Amino acid sequence: MRGLFVLLSLTLFAAPAVAADNAVTEPTPSVKQLPTTPVAAPKAGNPLESAHAKRLDKLFSELKRERNEHVADRISRQIWQQWLDSGSATVDLLMQWANDAIQTKKYPVALDFLDQIIALDPSYAEGWNRRATVHYMMGDYTMSMADIDKTLQLEPRHFGALAGMAEILKDTGRKELALKAYERALQVYPMMRSAQSAVETLTQDLAGQDI
Repeated sequence: MRGLFVLLSLTLFAAPAVAADNAVTEPTPSVKQLPTTPVAAPKAGNPLESAHAKRLDKLFSELKRERNEHVADRISRQIWQQWLDSGSATVDLLMQWANDAIQTKKYPVALDFLDQIIALDPSYAEGWNRRATVHYMMGDYTMSMADIDKTLQLEPRHFGALAGMAEILKDTGRKELALKAYERALQVYPMMRSAQSAVETLTQDLAGQDI
């Protein structure tokens, strides 16, 4: 599961850098406008979705309190498992095909599958998040940021999407906004090591600019 977590959530960090000329036209994301109480309400009358939402709420509560990095990592992987469970056999199969295409770097094929997933279930946040990752890997920051924004509308606690947003902002020179995005991720997942390191580095960089 660790390998799957790395593949699905951290490909934004491993992707090759995009040239700065392509980045200057990127829209500034509305980090400050993200909901301050990130709890998505389940659809009324659906006990399965209600149970799913309650499970996620419990896991996020544990993740926020946990101060042991290894235990927090285990909780975060359980959250990813919940996110990946679409509740639809068709969507799950398409997601598997998309993941297979990503692993073999067939990004246009992966996008085709992810487009189908989003068309079938536009409320499935992980479909948007995965497509954001593929757009990033293809060097399209604009489309990646748009899909990250949609992911966060559906699941404001999505620490993977917040970290991806922060990475794009950092890569395009918007360090203050990147810092805020990483801080948002740490509000949800305080023991997220990559975000902790990025916050420390960005804070030092910004302090150096003020000298």
